[in-house]
Amino acid sequence: MKIDRHGQAKILSQAEIQLLFSQGLQNSRDRALFGICLYCCCRINEACTLNVNDAYDRAGRVRAELIIRKGNTKGKLATRAIPVIEDLRVLLKAYQFPVERGYLFPGRWGRGHINSDSAARILREAFSRVEIEGCSTHSFRRTGLTLLSNAGIPLRIIQEISGHRNLEQLQRYLEVKPEQVRGAMSALSMLGLEGGSKLIEVDIRKNLPAHEDIEFR
Repeated sequence: MKIDRHGQAKILSQAEIQLLFSQGLQNSRDRALFGICLYCCCRINEACTLNVNDAYDRAGRVRAELIIRKGNTKGKLATRAIPVIEDLRVLLKAYQFPVERGYLFPGRWGRGHINSDSAARILREAFSRVEIEGCSTHSFRRTGLTLLSNAGIPLRIIQEISGHRNLEQLQRYLEVKPEQVRGAMSALSMLGLEGGSKLIEVDIRKNLPAHEDIEFR
């Protein structure tokens, strides 16, 4: 868990996400910004540098896909088109985007785009407001990608969404919970022999001296 900005960002639970978006984040801009981070599994800088045209068409309608341009991605690897699900569509429809159709999230006094450090500060204040610890802007990306993995989505498809260079980098993001490990190991129970304990009992009796016996309970 992230402590004093060190360590891996926490994976958010559904209850924490609802609390953050209902009480932590204070306006439609912040909810739209961090909603994009969550529902597009993108990096904070990728969200901060979006243009209005990347999310809305000329008529002001939310696009079916949000465009994350190659030039704004880490390593400038490739442009990604992320389908906009209904939860994100609601947040984007509520946001009054700039009429000038420049950056989707303008910086202070309308200059450039909002700085990722400023966005991170806004988020820290929101987390503090609802008393959620161990999180950062990267929590949204880790949460989204882990949920996709837990839903059984193939890693190759998740990689298309995340924009990672390779699967090894992607796998570092994914959280494995102890109960998942226990659940996986329980699958081995299908290998057990029916009446296995009885077979063990018979085997032990075969190796006992003739005058000895053991009462099995």
